[in-house]
Amino acid sequence: MISNPLIKATSRSFSENPQLRQEILQHFPNTVFNETGDSFPPEKLIAYLKDADGVVLGTEKMDANVLRQLPNLKIITKYGVGLDNLDVDAAKLLGKVVGWTPGTNKRSVAEESLGFMLGLCRNLFFSGFQLKQGVWNKHGGMQLTGKCVGIVGCGNTGSEVLKLLQPFACDVLICDILDKSELAREYGARQVSFEELLPQVDVLTLHVPLTEQTHYMMNDTTLKTMKSSAFLINLSRGPVVSQESLKHALTEKVIAGAALDVFEQEPPTDLEFLALPNLMVAPHIGGNAQEAVLAMGRAAIEHLVNYFSL
Repeated sequence: MISNPLIKATSRSFSENPQLRQEILQHFPNTVFNETGDSFPPEKLIAYLKDADGVVLGTEKMDANVLRQLPNLKIITKYGVGLDNLDVDAAKLLGKVVGWTPGTNKRSVAEESLGFMLGLCRNLFFSGFQLKQGVWNKHGGMQLTGKCVGIVGCGNTGSEVLKLLQPFACDVLICDILDKSELAREYGARQVSFEELLPQVDVLTLHVPLTEQTHYMMNDTTLKTMKSSAFLINLSRGPVVSQESLKHALTEKVIAGAALDVFEQEPPTDLEFLALPNLMVAPHIGGNAQEAVLAMGRAAIEHLVNYFSL
């Protein structure tokens, strides 16, 4: 076993956190952090990790081509819960261990979803934008209480959203590829198909992984199926929603509004889209509450410690 393995972190938020830096250095004094805050396109990622024994991987794309060019890399430990940027099958075929703990930031993301719901329904965001421009608009929106809320993807985070909605007595519809009937019964929800859910909801919140099935699941057709008074929230992955379709839907009032924490391109560059008056945005911070950052970081460190048997 390697006595002093070289660990490198690509994740910016992991590298910037003083507590996580201290904790990983206690176990792995030979740790290199992403000090510049740069992103790592494939060639730069390969150059950065060529001598590393382990990596704390953030959102950087690590496909089979990248993995093949990192023969020294023994373990990839994931900071965060999404695995869509890592080719897990290729990693295993190449003999690399993948350390991943699901659900570490579920409460953080679920709280942001609830915050978006309340902000959209009560018109907190849009009236606030107007007031900053000197417009006194006292339209108070509608209560979230009693409304129909659709949760698409009812895994760790979606289930947490369902729990947080309990005091609001909402009519909750859940949609998932797995049988969630027991969960639905426990929390007074109903599991329905995606097609059945869309036209009924006042608020739709997405918590699905990015797959071939979920890519652009919200598009021109599906957006038109929703109520014109409905709100869309996406805290999953950017490409789950077609940005062009959503831009059109918001501009033409196909739906009433939307809130996004994730984007097809990050950071997003379409300033016209970002400036839409019925769109609320956040810079991919759903899972980045202080507590979640520590939980995700400590889970990543634990996988490294277990692998190197420290």
